[in-house]
Amino acid sequence: MSNILSLIFIENLLISTVRMATPLLFVSLGELYSERAGLVNIGLDGLMTIGACVGFICGTLSNSPLVGVIGGAVAGMVINLIFAFCTITLRAGQIINGMALNILAPALATFLYREFFGVSTTLTQGPMMQNLAIPVLSAIPVIGPALFNSPPLTYFSALALVATAVFFRRTHAGLNFMSVGESPRAAETLGINVILRKYIACCVCGALAGLGGAFLVTCYISSYANGIVGGRGFIALSAVIFGGWRPSGILAATLLFGFADALQLRLQLLLPEIPYQFLSMLPYLCTLVVLALARERHQGPKASGQPYFREGK
Repeated sequence: MSNILSLIFIENLLISTVRMATPLLFVSLGELYSERAGLVNIGLDGLMTIGACVGFICGTLSNSPLVGVIGGAVAGMVINLIFAFCTITLRAGQIINGMALNILAPALATFLYREFFGVSTTLTQGPMMQNLAIPVLSAIPVIGPALFNSPPLTYFSALALVATAVFFRRTHAGLNFMSVGESPRAAETLGINVILRKYIACCVCGALAGLGGAFLVTCYISSYANGIVGGRGFIALSAVIFGGWRPSGILAATLLFGFADALQLRLQLLLPEIPYQFLSMLPYLCTLVVLALARERHQGPKASGQPYFREGK
């Protein structure tokens, strides 16, 4: 118990919480854009996987983690355009197409990895993105190393969060965007191009989800392996629901899930007598609990998950 209450333990726990919450925040924001445009995309796990794989390939071949991050974002966006075409143009079911992404993307990622690196018992190591310390602020005890000595992508996720909040609540374009998810037919009568905004939402969702996957191989670990995403896409989906489809709520939810994930890793070391499989369930149990609590509290966009049919078609 004394180890758990020590300042070093708390500081390291906060550092891990922020690091593990970052990819969840990227993916959750992507899903927020998608659902605000009326599209429920449950294929986030697949988008993260292809982003992680392509990000690792691009980063390793170029020896640049920045190139890897860009490659992961582009890969996620391209793969999500398949979902966009099927659900927007063909008006197919969103849930079934999201599940198809979760099958297609990991299989494609495995194929690409083997094509570039072959099959081996050892994992190929790629370049890692170094932390960027903010002078003075990073020296603040306990919270300084967690908040102000992080990978550049962590700071970028914070900027993306603020930009998203401003976009949806303070801009005319953001209000038009949200109207597509609330009542697309009414939005189109006002001259809003509903189809275009849905496609834009899919591009943003795919890019941010791919970015979250690329974070795992450029800022978290230096290699790629099957199952690296570990269900984070579904956790991000629940973070959007628990956060009430609001950026501030999503931030709180992702920090909670990041804390649960960081805590279970440290408890495995401090409590070896407890089977690690039980402790590994902690983030997912947390997901189930918060979804149960959020079920009656929040209601998403009214047209979310519904295909849009234009008049006369």
